[in-house]
Amino acid sequence: EDLISRWLISRGWQVLPAYQIQINHGKGPRLFGDYGQLICPDLLVFNSSTIYWIEAKHKSAFTWHRMSETWQTGIDLRHWLDYLKVSKVAPFPLWLFFLHKPGAAAKDTPENMTSPSGLFANSISFLADHVHHQHANHGPSGMVYWQLSSLKCLAPISDIVPSPSLASHPPLVSLPELQW
Repeated sequence: EDLISRWLISRGWQVLPAYQIQINHGKGPRLFGDYGQLICPDLLVFNSSTIYWIEAKHKSAFTWHRMSETWQTGIDLRHWLDYLKVSKVAPFPLWLFFLHKPGAAAKDTPENMTSPSGLFANSISFLADHVHHQHANHGPSGMVYWQLSSLKCLAPISDIVPSPSLASHPPLVSLPELQW
């Protein structure tokens, strides 16, 4: 969350973490209501006219899905189901952000292929209609996955994690084009 928060702040957003980032309690932020409690996204971000929930995920790399021959990323199914519920009770949009570092996470990644890197995102409303698959055997409650093509590239990895060893590439989508 810290790297994504810093990137948002550098672009004029105000960031309110839903919990103390530096202290790991082993339990993420919660939203309480007459429905009980829901796991909520990590960050509430806003500027002078807009508010968003942002769930910030940090991944070592995309996973290569052999059957569809596509790069994919995912989150815990239980969290996904709660984020869908939060998006229905919250009066502002919810986005999933995925920070992927360069590399190949899966041992079955084709030779000479490196996972795309950078900051990728999309709204939960879009992602709900573009789930590639779910898998019950991965993660503590199963996982939900999306293809890279369902995500917008917000920034190259060099804009998020500056390093002389990472080549700078222009973002595929600029923030104004996202129509936040």
